[in-house]
Amino acid sequence: MSAAEFVLQQHIHTLYRDHHSWLHGWLRKKLGCAHNAADVAHDTFLRIIASRDALLGIQEPRAYLTTTAKRLLVDRVRRQSIEAAYLSELAHAAETLPGYPSPEQTLATLQALEEIGAALQGVSAKAREAFLLHYLDGQTHAAIAAQLDVSTRMVRKYLVQALANCLRGQGG
Repeated sequence: MSAAEFVLQQHIHTLYRDHHSWLHGWLRKKLGCAHNAADVAHDTFLRIIASRDALLGIQEPRAYLTTTAKRLLVDRVRRQSIEAAYLSELAHAAETLPGYPSPEQTLATLQALEEIGAALQGVSAKAREAFLLHYLDGQTHAAIAAQLDVSTRMVRKYLVQALANCLRGQGG
């Protein structure tokens, strides 16, 4: 282990030791559930560890942890919203169509959505947003570019990144 890696590991250890219980308590109050709070706290530290370079410049650790945790909460709500919308559509289809999906098809679809959600965690926030705006909201590249304040060419790059990450998640 190099000296830089050792220092980074010490920063991570200190950040976790000094702030994990505080973050867990903050999330427990916010979410009303100790288990969900533990999950989000864990994901927060994983996200921070994944962006290792940012650790060395943290001036306000609690603000940094809070911001990271809030972003994860937004992602979680977004995933739950997608799942709820899908389940609502399935329920509606079950009532109106004679050949609605079987429970096995529903499970396979939910698993695919979960895999897509996990794959989207591996791309930048703008790439994830572009993917959701295009494939869920049906927005055009130009509309997405305007919303994200980037060029349409950058939107295409974001979509390629997101799709490539989804393919990698399939083993393809």
